[in-house]
Amino acid sequence: MEFASYLLPLFQLNVIGAIALGTLGGLIVGALPGLTATMGVALLIPLTFGMTPVMGLNMLIGIYIGGIYGGCVSAILLRTPGTPASAATVLDGYPMAARGEAGKALGMATIASTIGGLFAAVVLATLAPQLAGIALKFGAPEYFALAFFGLTIIASLSGDILKGVLSGMVGILIACVGADPISGVLRYTFGVSGFASGFAFTPALIGLFALSEVFTQMERLALDPGRAMPVTGRWPSRQDMSESKGGLIRGSLIGTIIGIIPGTGSGTASWIAYNETRRSSKQPHKFGTGYAPGIAATESANNAVCAAALIPLLALGIPGDVVTAVLMGGLMIQGLAPGPMLFQTNPDVIVGIFGGTFLATIFMFIFGMLLIPLFSRILLIPRHILAVSIVIFCFIGAFAINLNAVDLYTMVGFGVLGWGMQKFGFSQPAVCIALILGPMMESNLRRGLLQTGDDVLAFVSGPITLLFLGLAVLSLVWPLIAARIARNVTLPSE
Repeated sequence: MEFASYLLPLFQLNVIGAIALGTLGGLIVGALPGLTATMGVALLIPLTFGMTPVMGLNMLIGIYIGGIYGGCVSAILLRTPGTPASAATVLDGYPMAARGEAGKALGMATIASTIGGLFAAVVLATLAPQLAGIALKFGAPEYFALAFFGLTIIASLSGDILKGVLSGMVGILIACVGADPISGVLRYTFGVSGFASGFAFTPALIGLFALSEVFTQMERLALDPGRAMPVTGRWPSRQDMSESKGGLIRGSLIGTIIGIIPGTGSGTASWIAYNETRRSSKQPHKFGTGYAPGIAATESANNAVCAAALIPLLALGIPGDVVTAVLMGGLMIQGLAPGPMLFQTNPDVIVGIFGGTFLATIFMFIFGMLLIPLFSRILLIPRHILAVSIVIFCFIGAFAINLNAVDLYTMVGFGVLGWGMQKFGFSQPAVCIALILGPMMESNLRRGLLQTGDDVLAFVSGPITLLFLGLAVLSLVWPLIAARIARNVTLPSE
């Protein structure tokens, strides 16, 4: 009965409307080339400030789920992935659209995304509470090891490990601005009173991901965005569904597993799922020619990551991917600290998130199937109009949180930083992760040393600390493993 009472707020009309609106908005954002789910979530976090936690967080999750799915639209119609998660979908989606089966390709992508999302949502609802129960045993050394593990995933967020590490170090240095977490002494504020509490997190995220992308897109406006394919039909045939069963199962499993591992993300999951489905297929030569199982594998995998990436965020306070790192800002705006105590202090929010994930996935399916005939028109919105609209939303969103002009300077500064990092191949997500976990690692290190009388062995002797330190080592070598997997994937010639 208590569980059912926690679900009641989820089924209020305003909450359902917010989830539906967020999912639809995320779908449109993901469908437009150059706009990502990360940008959509970062832009709309300020709008959730006056909402209840269940409404605001589920709207952001709807944007996340809709955005990851929406990337397949331009991948199939324009041969331009709307989001990095849909890069592998181009291989079979665009050839299918080119031969007049764009509707069928979009239908298969929608069905696969729904199956992968629902599968991972079930895992989220069953596995996250178990992890949270274990995490209740955490003390300062355990939280330090956890934060250290989270920082090591930075190596997985950049193709160049050295640039990823340097990006993380920049983020840690920026996180040091403001009051010392133990003594309260001001650090690196350079006399600016507005920086006494550090850089405002949400304006920094908006600048780092949304405004920086606008700067990048302004450089590309002269390029031809391509021609949208006409869309007819929407349902794949029985043969397509029968041949795609294996891809749907593999994609859902691989996407869920990859999503739980912090720092990997939808892009990695979709490529691994595509490779494994093709490798185990009886007709591997059909992949890359417009073969439905290829779309089924990639789209079920990248959407399974969405719900699965919430597991480490909610249970451990470690974001599973870039978007959940931004979602952490949404939790903080609501006054909620992600981690094991959230299950004890706010079980209604946790249950609401579980239910909201299911609802957002269902709305994604409904909107996806209904809008298939209109997708080609959505893709024709001029990019310069889109860029101006985003800039306006960035400034409104950054200022509305604290009504502080310093936040606007913060947003612009991080926007320039993010644009430069993107231009020269540095990792913006690494900076984001470091901004979140750097203070957590520092405060728990110093608190633990105070509690144990400067006993360093306390940080390497407990079973939980040893587990996370071991995972940290594994996370550091993961880029090497991923690179070997990538070398083994032989992409079909165009």
